[in-house]
Amino acid sequence: MDKLTVFANQYAPASRFADIRVGWTVRVHQKLKEKDKAKNQIFEGIVISRKHGNEAGATITVRKSAGGYGVEKTIPLRLPSIEKIEVVKKSRVRRAKLGYLREKSQKEIRRKTKQLEAVEKQAEAAPEAPEPGSQE
Repeated sequence: MDKLTVFANQYAPASRFADIRVGWTVRVHQKLKEKDKAKNQIFEGIVISRKHGNEAGATITVRKSAGGYGVEKTIPLRLPSIEKIEVVKKSRVRRAKLGYLREKSQKEIRRKTKQLEAVEKQAEAAPEAPEPGSQE
């Protein structure tokens, strides 16, 4: 390994957000300092890309629609000002990068992402049907 990788593994803390996936809707809590005041800023949107795995330079790109405009934020996962990343909704997508969602409307985006909670609830709610001809 090169010296930079050894240094990063030795001195950089492990990423707390290793399990964030593309397609999930997340709420990022970031602490901002303005002069003597500190405030917590929340940015909620869908993760459209994840880059560089879990290494020191790992980033996620989060996109949301605000007032008819699309807003994207690229967030380094090891940024000290990130307090927490809260998962709002887990969705299953069939791409590694969701750049094509930039041209889609919110209704089309909901159609493209399959919510995992809804799929899991349907599987739990469906009782096993008795075999025909058997009496219970």
